[in-house]
Amino acid sequence: MDTERSPLACPFPDAPKIAGVLPRVARAGYKDWGRCDLTYVELAEGTSVAGVFTNNVCCSSEVELGREQVLLGRTRALVVNAGNSNAFTGYRGREAVEAIMGQVATHLGCEPSDVFVSSTGVIGVPLPKDKAQAGLEAAFAAAECTWEDAARTIGTTDTFAKGAVATAMVGGTKVTLVGIVKGSGMIAPDMATMLGYVFTDAAVEPAYLQACLSAASEATFNCITVDGDTSTSDTVLAFATGKADNTPLASSGDPGADAFAAALHDVCRQLSHLVVRDGEGAQKFIEIAVSGAVDDASARGIGLAVANSPLVKTAIAGEDANWGRVVMAVGKAGEPADRDRLSIGFGGIWAARNGLPLADYDEGPVTAHLKGREVTVEIDLGLGDGRATVWTCDLTHGYISINADYRS
Repeated sequence: MDTERSPLACPFPDAPKIAGVLPRVARAGYKDWGRCDLTYVELAEGTSVAGVFTNNVCCSSEVELGREQVLLGRTRALVVNAGNSNAFTGYRGREAVEAIMGQVATHLGCEPSDVFVSSTGVIGVPLPKDKAQAGLEAAFAAAECTWEDAARTIGTTDTFAKGAVATAMVGGTKVTLVGIVKGSGMIAPDMATMLGYVFTDAAVEPAYLQACLSAASEATFNCITVDGDTSTSDTVLAFATGKADNTPLASSGDPGADAFAAALHDVCRQLSHLVVRDGEGAQKFIEIAVSGAVDDASARGIGLAVANSPLVKTAIAGEDANWGRVVMAVGKAGEPADRDRLSIGFGGIWAARNGLPLADYDEGPVTAHLKGREVTVEIDLGLGDGRATVWTCDLTHGYISINADYRS
């Protein structure tokens, strides 16, 4: 995080400790940078785990193994490597992950399958096992760190540490959730995005935790985009230690289950928005609200087509009220749309209604809205009750500068 802080950055929240969770950080030296780049989190015995992963077919060994491990439902530790994605590295990448899992398992006296590993950074370079081993030994001996330290350590091109907190009452017991995430570029919805981790002291059975996380991800992480590119390493994991001693949640009908699900959704929403706010080169946070679609899925598809359009994103970067570019993006989305029913607006001001520009349309207030840091685009298709909200950022010269020099 040695780049200029995003103008859309948010302060890190006051994130409390979570019973049964012990985070530590260390410097493995995966890249030539003077900061910690390995995060190690010990989890209490019996901790439930759930996860969602990228659909990128060139995924890393970490993702392949994670998909298998999450089916077991329980975990003891998490390791996150920053600076090297270990993706597209063949058997050497797999060996590196298995070596990390084995080292942590020996340290904790658990099974290797109890240890989750994530890696993020440059693709195509095998993770150096010697650096990982030394970094882990340093992490084992390190003092407990803050959540902000952990969030900063998992970052790559991130310009600020990202975290979120929520609480819920579950059957008369207060439970706490803390989440951290990294992500700035190569962000597009495809199951989950970036690397994100949510920790809670709630007692939640793995199957229900998975149901909650999948639903939350669908409406948050899967509704953001920075550049339309989906990483080989995208992972979101949720861990529930059970240390709050509430009656374990096993289904949506249990007392307090709805409150827990809402809190998890809230944390995921906060984290997903922070990623967009740190989009590489971003100067504006953009919300695209789609209504009147044939169904919710269609509405999301249209929203993402608009959010991923370079022409829309650059127009907003230039504070140009060119609503015709939104019309173009709606039309290319591949979803049901009717030109003569389509309405487009910005910041609550309609520019076009039912396929025609408004006769009294005044571009001045829209231009003023586009000069702000937060921009809203409204789209009404006039076809049905489908709705969705998608979040993105503008596209600036900064994005090119960051990615042109990414490996240096």
